[in-house]
Amino acid sequence: ENREDMLSSKSNRLTEALEEANKLFSGVSCAREAALDAQFLVLASNLGKEKANELHSEMTAFDSLTFAEDLLTFMGINRVEVEENDSDSESISGGYLPSNAWHKLGEETEKYFRRAPSFHYMLGSFKSDPPVPRQRIERQRKATGGEQKRAMPAQLKKMEESHQEATEKEVERILGLLQTHFKND
Repeated sequence: ENREDMLSSKSNRLTEALEEANKLFSGVSCAREAALDAQFLVLASNLGKEKANELHSEMTAFDSLTFAEDLLTFMGINRVEVEENDSDSESISGGYLPSNAWHKLGEETEKYFRRAPSFHYMLGSFKSDPPVPRQRIERQRKATGGEQKRAMPAQLKKMEESHQEATEKEVERILGLLQTHFKND
């Protein structure tokens, strides 16, 4: 009975229940209460769907058979006349389309289309020609100074002349400092 009241198109009980649930939701603090609210929303949405399905709208569903009959009538075939005349004489085309039927339909639909959609290659052309090879650009190479000796930096020359590593020199210097320090003590 309560369900019938909510589904009635004259009552606003479903809307009132949703507004009340919205007010009560602000005071929800536990997960269980939130789950119950979610369950209520599922039930309310199902009731709303049923209520919407019961509405009587003026929209009608597309009837393909009626459309086909109307299209054939427009193109020049009247099935009622064909069936009446079919019994009288066999000279009638027997339901075939007249020769200008498609032309007539094309002229009528042309009114609704201002121009044909333009054709463009969205993913390339239909032909698969091999790609055009690119010409190689010859660049001049710099003349290498192989004949000339490369100048080494001054620091490296000194290291080559002394034949000692820098770390070796530094270790020997620190060792000398430590030895003099311990001798003085």
